[in-house]
Order: sequence, then structure tokens, then C-alpha cells
Amino acid sequence: MGKPRFAAVSPDGRVCYVEIGGNMQIEDIKVAARSNPSQRIIAAAIVFAFLYFAADVIITLLLAVLVAYFLDPVVSHLERIHLPRALGALVVLLAVTGIFTGLGYLVVVRANQFLDDWPRYSASLRHVTTAFDRQMSNVEKGVAEISPALEKGRTASRAIEPPPVREWVLRGVGSLYSILVVATFVPFLVFFMLATKPRIWKATIELFPDEHRERVQAALDQVSSMLRSFVAGNALVALILMLLSWGFFLLIHVEYPFLLGCVSGLLNLVPYLGAGLSWIPPFMIGLAKWNTIGPYVGVAAMLTFFHIVGLNVLMPAIVGRRVHLNALAVTMSLLFWGWLWGAIGLILAIPVTATVKVICDHSEGWEPVGRWLGA
Repeated sequence: MGKPRFAAVSPDGRVCYVEIGGNMQIEDIKVAARSNPSQRIIAAAIVFAFLYFAADVIITLLLAVLVAYFLDPVVSHLERIHLPRALGALVVLLAVTGIFTGLGYLVVVRANQFLDDWPRYSASLRHVTTAFDRQMSNVEKGVAEISPALEKGRTASRAIEPPPVREWVLRGVGSLYSILVVATFVPFLVFFMLATKPRIWKATIELFPDEHRERVQAALDQVSSMLRSFVAGNALVALILMLLSWGFFLLIHVEYPFLLGCVSGLLNLVPYLGAGLSWIPPFMIGLAKWNTIGPYVGVAAMLTFFHIVGLNVLMPAIVGRRVHLNALAVTMSLLFWGWLWGAIGLILAIPVTATVKVICDHSEGWEPVGRWLGA
């Protein structure tokens, strides 16, 4: 019988067999714990469930991160001129709040004027919907006359009852709760992120082993630059689209041009769907003024042109060099995050996916995923 041996694992992950009283023999047998496909599916399902059920918390955190990255250069500049970082963060946050309060006041004033005239527009809208319902009824009668056999053999379908009032109230309360959560926590989160950024940055890097910290530092710097460019680029494109829309509505003498320009400009920023969404506000105002189809076609064509220029010319020139996502990845991310989080998911889809790409680019074994997202 040979000498008894026992196995040990060396620091580099290899199995070592040691004979009692003999020399150590090292075999290049790598120890690796691999997860099977079922475990990966279960882990992915847990992550998706968390993203869905904790949507309010995650969305609030992501919005706070985007705003903090956007405002950080201003706070850093104030810090360089010997203003304490916490005080600089407070000053910047108060200034931004004041700017948005002023813009909101202007929008609310115009909105109140629009609400005062709403009966006139609602009557025109009701007239259009009634005419549309009448046309649809005529079409249904024509189809029924063409295919009487099918109509006779078809079983009577039960009319769909409208949802109860309680369901609409609960749904509205849920949406109001989400808005209140965002409006309440985002300013405080932004302030704390800005005031304590150096300490949080250092503590985050120290979570990783020494040999990975350089790669983590590079990933964080790239994410910071990308998110800052994304927020600043979107804000600039939104401002340009609002000004263009405002000028166009002034040119065609539409009522409430400033309000329509702000709403249509912001809606035009929504990828793919924005072109159609931006038509709705001017169409509603035009119901009380336009009696032919020509003005509607002209407004739709011009707003669609703004949408194409904004997302295909301005956005790639301002943001595209930092995001580095291909068209397929952008479309898939919009579909997924829009399905998961609704309208806010369409806004956060691109920065979230771009952040995932940066993490994959700097994570060993995930580089092919990053290359695919940016191909």
C-alpha cells in the first residue's frame, strides 16, 4: 500500500495532494462552482420580481442618481472656490428648485387659462367623438348586412362592464402615492449624494479587492461621464424642441402656444412614441378652430420633423458618443423597461442599459455582452 495522502486547496485555487511524510504534489485541477441553468433562471426571476414590486423605490433611487450626476460638476466647482461641499450642494439644490418652481408657475398660469376655456374645447371634442361613433356604427351595420350568416351563427357576447369607480380611485391613489414618493425623497437623496460623494465614492471602491479597484474606478468614472452627458444632452434637446414647437405654434397662431410648446416638446423627446404623442395637445386646441384636415396634417408633419431631427440628429451628436448603444439594444431596452415600469421606464431605459454595458465592459467574463450592446 502507498503512503496515505490528504487533499488541500492552494491559495491560487488548485488542489494539492500531500503524502504524509513526503513532498507536496500539485495538480492543475481548477476548483470552480458553476451554476446550472435552472439556478440562473431562478436568480433572473428573483431579480425581475424585485425590479417590478420595488419599482417605486428603485425608480426614486435612479432618478436621484441621474440628478446628482448632473449637478455634481457645479457642486465640485463651488468646492474648488473653498465653499464647503454640503453648503454648495444645498445652494445648488435650492437654485434648481427655484428655477423649476418659476417654470412650473408659468405653466400653471397658462394651464389655468386653458382650463377656463375647456368647456369650449370639450364641446368640440364631444362633437368629434360622437361623429366617430356614428361612423363606426354605420361600418358595423354594413358588415352585418354583408355577412348575415356569420352574424346569425355568432353567439351573443356579453357587454363589457366598465370598471367600478372604486378600482379607478385605487388606481389613482397608487399613482399619486408614487408621485409623492418621488417628489418627497428625490431632493433629500440628491442632497446627501452630492454632500457625501467623496466618502461614498471611496467606500464603494473599497468594497472590492485591491486587484480589482483600478477597474472599478475606471467603470465608475465612465458611468459618471455617461450619465452626466445623457442628462445634460436630454435637457438641451428638450429645450431646443420646446423652443422650436413654441415658435411654430406662434407662427400658425394657435392659442396657448407656450403651454403647447412645453408639452409637445417634452412629449417629442419620448423615443418612437413621441412623434404621435406630441400631436395630441395641438389637435385638441385645433378642434375649436380648424374645420379642414389640412392644418392637422401640417401640424403632424412639422412635429414629426422635429422628432426626427431631435432624436436622429441632435441626440446622437450630443449624447450618442457617450452612450455607445446600438439601435437594436436601444429598442429592446425601451420595450423591456417600458413594459416593466411604464412611462418612466421609457425615460430610464437608455441610461440603465448604458450603465449595464459599462459594467459588462469592465467585468471579467461579461465583455462579450458589452460588445454586443455597443456593436
